[in-house]
Amino acid sequence: MSFRFGVVAGRARTGAEWITTAQRAEELGYDSLLVPDTLHTLSPFAALAAAATATTTLRLGTYVLSAPNRSPGLVAWETRSLQLLSSGRFELGIGGGRPGAERDAAALGGEFGSPGERLRRVAETIRQVREDPDAPPVLVAASGPRMLRLAVEQADIVALGLPPQTTEEELAATVAGLGNSPAELHVNVAAVAESVDGIPEWLSRMVGGDPREMAAAGGIAFLIGTAEQIADKLLRRRDELGISYIGVSGLFLEQFAPVLKLLRSA
Repeated sequence: MSFRFGVVAGRARTGAEWITTAQRAEELGYDSLLVPDTLHTLSPFAALAAAATATTTLRLGTYVLSAPNRSPGLVAWETRSLQLLSSGRFELGIGGGRPGAERDAAALGGEFGSPGERLRRVAETIRQVREDPDAPPVLVAASGPRMLRLAVEQADIVALGLPPQTTEEELAATVAGLGNSPAELHVNVAAVAESVDGIPEWLSRMVGGDPREMAAAGGIAFLIGTAEQIADKLLRRRDELGISYIGVSGLFLEQFAPVLKLLRSA
């Protein structure tokens, strides 16, 4: 299976800066631009529509929509529109809501709901999106058993929403629990550095703890070493676990670019 690489980004000080980010990701050879769904980042559909006008090959995805924030019908409508405007380059990413997402849902006038209600909302959204014959690939972000089961059954791409401090052994156990899933497997990277000391301390706000401690303990969200060493690690994950879609924080798109170049033909 071939690798795919995505840049996860959602902030810019100006429209021009946002366009530059999208074009730089395309220039460096990334496959997709993935926009989060939080009130602290750009509105994903608007940001992706703008990026679509400034790129030609870059795929565009939500990473991931919080299901309580929008009705299934609204997501289906937005999806049809962006799939057309991007000439078929859209990927719909959806999940039940990250920790703390209930505050965003409340601010947007939505009902966050119970875990079971959010699970059903994800399933209904996928159903309505796929009523369109030109529906895009669907990514489902999951960590709990029920959402993982839904993702394996219904998604084209399963994003493993594991904590950043998850170990390689825990990652392998999670993948083993998926069975023989035909879906593409995605793991997100929070930081890329040559050494643990090269990880910025301010990243603690995003990962919910000391990023250097997490990295030193082998957390899967941290890629540490030379480009060759990181490439070898990702090759092992792909060959042993089937993880071929790598999402990289936009804060580290330049640092990861040499790794991407090494793996592009692997």
